[in-house]
Amino acid sequence: MKSYKALCLIMLALVFVLSACSGNNGGSKAGSNSGKTDDQPEQKKMKIGLTVPTLGNPFFVAMSKGAGEVAAKYNAEVIVVSADHDLAKQTQQFEDFITQKVDLILLSPFDSKGIAGAVQQAKAAGIPVVALDGSAEGGIDSVVMSDNVQAGRLAGQYLADRLEGKGNIVIIDGPPVSAVTDRIKGFEEVLAKYPDIKVVANQNGEGNREKALTLMEGILQANKQIDAVFCINDEEGVGVKIAQEQAGRSEEFFIVGVDGAPSASDALKEKKSYAATSAQFPNQMAIQGIELAMKVLGGEKVEPQVLIPTELITQDNVASYKGW
Repeated sequence: MKSYKALCLIMLALVFVLSACSGNNGGSKAGSNSGKTDDQPEQKKMKIGLTVPTLGNPFFVAMSKGAGEVAAKYNAEVIVVSADHDLAKQTQQFEDFITQKVDLILLSPFDSKGIAGAVQQAKAAGIPVVALDGSAEGGIDSVVMSDNVQAGRLAGQYLADRLEGKGNIVIIDGPPVSAVTDRIKGFEEVLAKYPDIKVVANQNGEGNREKALTLMEGILQANKQIDAVFCINDEEGVGVKIAQEQAGRSEEFFIVGVDGAPSASDALKEKKSYAATSAQFPNQMAIQGIELAMKVLGGEKVEPQVLIPTELITQDNVASYKGW
């Protein structure tokens, strides 16, 4: 009887030992498969808001692609929206980003001063704001943009040299953002050295091909002799070129733009009236903008302004230009 009881006790002990071992092995297997326990939450995916003046311009399409590429590195989602050249719409997009609780905002401003209130709202909500392709008021953390003064100077010097310091020119200006005003500033700095170069017309093409085309049609009617046209971007430049061709005045004047857009590359390769463009690199702006914003989120101090050099592309070197 005693031996029977002893045997039962031994068997019960073995059952407990085996149960314990089974439980330990199951826990180890789950850990090796998942790397975390069931009650640990998955890492939150970061949200990045990007608002641009228009997605009708290849420049801003290239910028959005650059943002998407670098965002993947941080397991982030990029929400890209177009303001369609409307300050009220871009302001509303900021409010939407705040409601969506994005982690950071990239802003390519349509109106550098007008967007200040929206920037302040984002900052009050604790969201870093980094501007791209133009500065903005309201307390942005940093701005990444081309050296637009340099872009204007490059275009201006090329134009002046080709004219040999004398001629009638047209300026097709653009929206009230720092990128545009800086290009005009650099261009006019060069022009000041050449008193025999006369500006016969200066109008706002709003950075838009169709608007520039319409403006140029009127300018051509009002002016019998034009020697060169400077446009603040290549979209305007292509519009001017179309107006020029429709008027049968392709041999009369040459066109210089800014951006290095695919349309400008194609026009330069024709070796006709489109003569040069100061190329910038929109995808690089977005990449550096996100990396700066990540530093801000990490509590690091960043430079208030990062300038990316531009490059003059002409009919002579366009074959080696990589483009966007």
